[in-house]
Amino acid sequence: MRGLPDGVAGPVPTNVVGLGEVFTDPLWRVPVRLSPVEVDLLRTEPVRRLHFVAHGGASAVSTLQSYSRLEHTLGVLSLVAHFRAEDELLRVAALLHDIGHLPLSHTLEGIAGLDHHRIGVRLLHADPLREVLRRHGIRADDVAAVLDGRSPLTGRAGLLNLDHLDSFVRSGRSAGRLDADPVALLGRLGIEGDAVTADRAAAEVLVGLVRAEARLHTSWDNVGPISVVRRLGRRLLDEEALAPDRLARMTDPQLWAAFESCSATREESAMVRYEPHRLHVAVAADRSSGWDFALRKIYSSAPLVDGEPIGAAAPHLAAELRSLQLLPTEFRVWWD
Repeated sequence: MRGLPDGVAGPVPTNVVGLGEVFTDPLWRVPVRLSPVEVDLLRTEPVRRLHFVAHGGASAVSTLQSYSRLEHTLGVLSLVAHFRAEDELLRVAALLHDIGHLPLSHTLEGIAGLDHHRIGVRLLHADPLREVLRRHGIRADDVAAVLDGRSPLTGRAGLLNLDHLDSFVRSGRSAGRLDADPVALLGRLGIEGDAVTADRAAAEVLVGLVRAEARLHTSWDNVGPISVVRRLGRRLLDEEALAPDRLARMTDPQLWAAFESCSATREESAMVRYEPHRLHVAVAADRSSGWDFALRKIYSSAPLVDGEPIGAAAPHLAAELRSLQLLPTEFRVWWD
């Protein structure tokens, strides 16, 4: 960082509060020269909060996917800066695309009608974000339009976009499933229209990561803790210990503290964190005890292969993705 006197500690390249002129994501290793608006946004509460929200949600208690939603956000910014460095609006949208997430990310999505997309739009049109954007000549409506439309960030249904690209690769690294060097992989990728395109070898890697992520989502590691935390979240609201809007803006530590402070959630909250091995998950089992849980969706977006739809360019890869439709989505969960 220029201008620091001798003997004063400066920030590292992965600094996440905009103290350095360049941010370098540790996964993609893309140096991103932060613009003034990006620095200011990194210092707002809605963006800082993401540093205290686990990207993997409640599965962070049973896996090593403990990295934050802010780490993912900065990874997406890095990808946008790599492919569309001069697109200021797309870069800002990348930095703000996840601000509406509830604590533990997708875990509580839908409870009491809470939707992170709608929450994010409201935050865009409220201070401090609205004022920061206005000060830099950017309209909140324009950012919202990017997030609601088609772009390399959001893509089209069924096609891989930059948001999901970072999710799949980052998750694969944390779970030890990523055999390819991310930097080398990035060099084999491009953007065609609104979608990620890959050469055949890179497409094989990406489809493997998509399939591994789907298997993770349907595993004990994900279904067990997420189903418990959703139960706890509903119970907290039913007890009127917390209003839905307040729940939506908590960080993960604040949510766990709320569970601990409520007599109706305290015991099971401790169990899921410290005794998750006692959880059992079965596919559509008929049991008198326990509770039902259904996955909201299984992600199976496909890259283009050399600019062509995967079904035409690599039918075997398309078949591998279609096979994900056979994975179970309805489960029975219980404590021993």
